[in-house]
Amino acid sequence: MRTSRTTIRSRTRLRLAGALAAALVAAGLATGPAAQADERHRPAPTLAELAQRHGRYFGSATDNPELTDAPYTALLGSEFDQITPGNGMKWYATEPERGVFDFSQGDEIVDLARAHHQKVRGHTLVWHSQLPDWLTGREWTAAELRAVLKKHIQTQVRHYRGKVFAWDVVNEAFNEDGTYRETVFHKTLGPGYIADALRWAHQADPHVKLYLNDYNIEAIGPKSDAYHRLAKELRAEGVPLHGIGFQTHLALQYGYPATLEENLRRFSRLGLDTALTEVDVRMQLPADETKLATQAAWYRDLTKACLAVRRCVGITLWDYTDKYSWIPGVFPGEGAALPWDEQLRPKPAYFAIREALGGR
Repeated sequence: MRTSRTTIRSRTRLRLAGALAAALVAAGLATGPAAQADERHRPAPTLAELAQRHGRYFGSATDNPELTDAPYTALLGSEFDQITPGNGMKWYATEPERGVFDFSQGDEIVDLARAHHQKVRGHTLVWHSQLPDWLTGREWTAAELRAVLKKHIQTQVRHYRGKVFAWDVVNEAFNEDGTYRETVFHKTLGPGYIADALRWAHQADPHVKLYLNDYNIEAIGPKSDAYHRLAKELRAEGVPLHGIGFQTHLALQYGYPATLEENLRRFSRLGLDTALTEVDVRMQLPADETKLATQAAWYRDLTKACLAVRRCVGITLWDYTDKYSWIPGVFPGEGAALPWDEQLRPKPAYFAIREALGGR
């Protein structure tokens, strides 16, 4: 069949017009029906993408047993850009026998994060809980325990060098009144164990960010004052401390920490990063519309508080779904603490976070 030059020119013009329209849509300049249809079909940005617009990350903790849940891991891999291992990097898991290290659980989560282009927060090197029996079941001299502590920290930090961006080096070092918690480390080594732990971690990986991490320090008070004093002292002594982790385990019955933003800001003035590291907002069950609305407002407010302080670098949910929350097992009669319910459906809190991050 013969084709006239006029027909060829018409087809060429149509192709060029189509290409131009596609380019305009891609550039966000087209406003006609085609562009509007493209906008309607574009997936909504994730929490991570919204947070990235503010120079922050938005992450979730996870744990190895739940990684066999495909719908759960799909959402974990798509909605967040940072992961914290809930248990797989704690001492009982990583050094179950003295001098015998097992990084398999942490490695599984690091590999999962890498597959989804997510960064990993290391949690945790020194903590009074979830220690192996070989460590807690005997008395130590100061020299012995220093050697054990240094080896544990440096072996683990070296193993994950370049694979994690930050470490919770010492977790939960203070009591509510601002006194030091009487752990095996404090009892045997004195308060200097904190500075030593930070120095040893820095020697093992000079590029990783090093944090102290605790709960009930969101508001200004005796416990957060203790961290502020310690951080000021450590910084003055040249100890490599880079940030403070506010766990942010909140509960509706105790009220919102109204001084959160001010508290974040005063740590920033010391030259430190801050992060909301283990966020959940629990309530007394059963949940109802009023409690869920209050919870949503708290999630909105804590997100805005982090965004308002330049050195608050990101937010991590302590797992994102009620299906795998630690709350019911520790606080009987309480729960419904996270932005997704047990069926992985978003709750009002999820939409409140989106709103705070500037999404729809």
